[in-house]
Amino acid sequence: MSMEKRELVIIGAGPAGLTAAIYGRRAGLDVLLLEKGLPGGQINITDEIENWPGVIHSSGAELGQSFRKHAEHFKTEFRDCTVKGIEIRNGSKVVVTDKGEVEAEAIILATGAAFVKLGCKGEAEFTGAGVSYCAVCDAAFFEDEVVAVVGGGNVAVEEAGYLTRFASKVYLIHRRDVFRADRHAIEQALANPKIEPIYNTVVESIEGADLVEKLMLKNVKTGEKSELPVAGVFIFIGTEPIVDFLGEPGSLIKQTRGNWIETNEKMETSVEGIFAAGDLRDKPLRQVVTAAGDGAVAAMSAYSYITEQLHIESMLYQPEHVFALFSSSIDQEHMRLQAQAEQFAADNGVDLSLICAYKNKRIVEKLGLAALPAVVEFKKGEIVRQSQVASLAQLEEFIKGK
Repeated sequence: MSMEKRELVIIGAGPAGLTAAIYGRRAGLDVLLLEKGLPGGQINITDEIENWPGVIHSSGAELGQSFRKHAEHFKTEFRDCTVKGIEIRNGSKVVVTDKGEVEAEAIILATGAAFVKLGCKGEAEFTGAGVSYCAVCDAAFFEDEVVAVVGGGNVAVEEAGYLTRFASKVYLIHRRDVFRADRHAIEQALANPKIEPIYNTVVESIEGADLVEKLMLKNVKTGEKSELPVAGVFIFIGTEPIVDFLGEPGSLIKQTRGNWIETNEKMETSVEGIFAAGDLRDKPLRQVVTAAGDGAVAAMSAYSYITEQLHIESMLYQPEHVFALFSSSIDQEHMRLQAQAEQFAADNGVDLSLICAYKNKRIVEKLGLAALPAVVEFKKGEIVRQSQVASLAQLEEFIKGK
């Protein structure tokens, strides 16, 4: 049974994945979007969104649904499944799921990130009803209210400062007696009259009726328990990318500290033909608007990549007879040979395709070219001969069949 083959496979149906699907379909690509659970991803746990441009107010769920409907409008194919892994087999990219394997010309990783949870009683029940993991998203809903921030790193300390623009008071709760944040961030926070630190303390439960009303605290040194009335609690004890399916960190794709995916501005990862978009990237701001922007860029980069691959394959496999010189565009000696080869082919009427091996690692792997520069002879799409060539003389000899 032959494996299913698709042009673009997108993993994840949050704002990044759905935007990538919209842009991919509009560019004419065959798009398969692999989703798990509700469309929209993290925005589903955001009760209200007021910073998506053009929409003054929306619930996260409504925005997530509108994204999906937009992708459906352009006839994106959706599949509900669990991705188990990604494998590179003979230069081909294979997505392994619990519903079979799919070979993809290009893949966009858009699985997002998850907030590290406190795990205390009431946290899940009040998420979106006073429990938040994003100050930029939700701070404005706590105008003149008393709130708490849980955490001791840079994000917690900086977000506590941001919250003071809205809240009347911000308690900064940390389980240790010193914050882990940078000294400057700590000094700035502690100098703010609206911020009151509570050291050596953990949150045992979050309580209230329909909305958060108070926190039950415990001092880890004395064991003393206390009650803290607040209208909201912002939890910043960490965020982690959802990338378990990639296996051991760095084994397939280059990842930074914390296992975030490293990309360039084109959303290209360290693996040719695999792109990443949204919250799983190593980036300074994780918002719906930045995820959507990433998705658009990733889709257009994937489109360019797929188009180039198809063009190269047509150059190699469609002609009756063609020679192809594979050389690297970042090696000066290779570029010199390429220029000489191009002139030789033009002077002698030789059908010679010049392929950049640096940009097209997949085809180099597929052809099994161990050393470069290399020349390959194709007849009716089949490889006849191949050889490493270090000079124009060697290339001429190969072409003349000597």
